[in-house]
Amino acid sequence: MQQTDFTKGSITKALLSFFFSMLFANILQQFYSFADMVIIGKGLGDTAVAAVGNFTTFSFFITGFIMGMTNGFSVVISQVYGEKDFAAFRRAAASSIMLSVLAALYLTGIGLWYLRPVLYIMRTERILIADCLSYGYVIFGGLTVTVFYNLFSAMLRAVGDSRTPLLAVMASSCINIGLDILFLFILDVGVAGAAWATIFAQLVSVAICGGRLFTIREFRLSGCDFAFDFDYKMERELLRNGVPMALMNSVTSVGCIFVQSCVNGYGVAYTSAYSVCNKYLNLFMLPGITLGFTVSAFSGQNFGAGEFGRIRGGMRAAGIMALVASLILGATLFFFSELLAGLMLAGREAVGYTSLFLRFLAAFLVLLNLLFVCRSCVQGMGKPAVPMCSGIAEMAIRIGVIFFGLPVFGFTAAVYAEGAAWIGALLINLFSCLHFLRHVENE
Repeated sequence: MQQTDFTKGSITKALLSFFFSMLFANILQQFYSFADMVIIGKGLGDTAVAAVGNFTTFSFFITGFIMGMTNGFSVVISQVYGEKDFAAFRRAAASSIMLSVLAALYLTGIGLWYLRPVLYIMRTERILIADCLSYGYVIFGGLTVTVFYNLFSAMLRAVGDSRTPLLAVMASSCINIGLDILFLFILDVGVAGAAWATIFAQLVSVAICGGRLFTIREFRLSGCDFAFDFDYKMERELLRNGVPMALMNSVTSVGCIFVQSCVNGYGVAYTSAYSVCNKYLNLFMLPGITLGFTVSAFSGQNFGAGEFGRIRGGMRAAGIMALVASLILGATLFFFSELLAGLMLAGREAVGYTSLFLRFLAAFLVLLNLLFVCRSCVQGMGKPAVPMCSGIAEMAIRIGVIFFGLPVFGFTAAVYAEGAAWIGALLINLFSCLHFLRHVENE
């Protein structure tokens, strides 16, 4: 398999080729996450669905930090790869691995230690606590696997390989669904079985992505690549990009946790509906997420190569792709909202709330897709502070809208909170992206 060199050739062709491979991989990844919820819902009931969804809101505080950190590392890797400085490329890869090991150990301890207190802070219904803990302890116990799956996938994206993550997800999806059925319906392990299935599936992805990385000639690491230097220049550069992006995701998740705690106060029907809404949100924002990964790798390589005009052209092409995707998926959300809600929920009240959320979400989807494009362009140019600040703004807006809106508008306030938060973050990243492009082009 060949890596894509984003610094040469047709911009649109390079973006589309990389985008569709990544999109299929992300769809499959969400498919087995979606399959988890369907199997749990049909096998264990709406209460188990609510428990898993409730835990997921908190777990994104940890996994979002991981994703942001590894994506930040990949920005540095893509920039030195674009410069064709392969000695620095190997050093960046080795340092990323060492920093990820330390982060995995630390975050595992955080997740296991704080899971129970956070569930109570979120006002989780007592009936959900046991299932939340059973599922959560397994997921957090296997967090090292999650860290290295995200790291290896980010490294492959940085060098323009979007096909290996697709193959990895295809294999792990099949394994995940098969293990779900085995653990829940045959061995009757309960909700923890779905968590074990997820960890084993991610382990397969780690093996496939890691195996591919070490076949890349420029990536063949030696002991000296892992040796600490006394100035820690590479480690500081990785942390300069990784930590703000990690904090951006975690800060954003704080707003989601606050929303979840507010929603939980209105009963299990609200909790179940909001859990399912988040699952569909994760599914339908996949084109935006994929565009973000694509633009980050594209802008990172071209920034390293000094091809600033290509960054502007790539941003325009990605913006058009974002608009087209949001029109198609928004129509699907609007016209099939009740059918989608009924796939995972049985209670009429919860289905009604979910259907309402999905119809409103259809109108805001274009804003979310454009946010991913602008934010990832800024990240790829090595300016992580702006996305972090936008994450803080997003959190503040989301908390404010849900706190004051829920008593007035009911469940509808949940989607108002999302839409308002995306508008604020989009404006910050859009103006910053245009400013940075003008600045580097005039130097």
